Amino acid sequence: MTMTDPVSDLLTRIRNASEARHETVDVPSSKLKLDITRILKEEGYISNYSQVQDSKQGILRIQLRYSGGKAPVISSIDRVSRPGCRVYARKTEVPSVLGGLGICILSTSQGVVTGKQAQEKGLGGEVLCTIS
Repeated sequence: MTMTDPVSDLLTRIRNASEARHETVDVPSSKLKLDITRILKEEGYISNYSQVQDSKQGILRIQLRYSGGKAPVISSIDRVSRPGCRVYARKTEVPSVLGGLGICILSTSQGVVTGKQAQEKGLGGEVLCTIS
């Protein structure tokens, strides 16, 4: 079975595992998913991640992070740009999430970066998702 939107699949698996209070979630690996997961780790939304090799494309094992009373750190994770409706932002129009409390992830000509990094570098790009 082919998947039409692997990024949406990644975000949905993280959202569902977080709501179900799982410690880890396994996702088929790809370069874009690895970049998104790296940003989630850098920003403190997940504890850690690792790549596990298998006979196919590999597995990305993500360790979710919870605050004090087992409340998920990620309160919302939403896909913005979809295969049927791409959403782009100019360097002056990079969206702010919850007044700066959340992040948006962009795919730019210099790789996958957060909205804040894109503004610092003066880059625009495709808005992949928002996280708060």
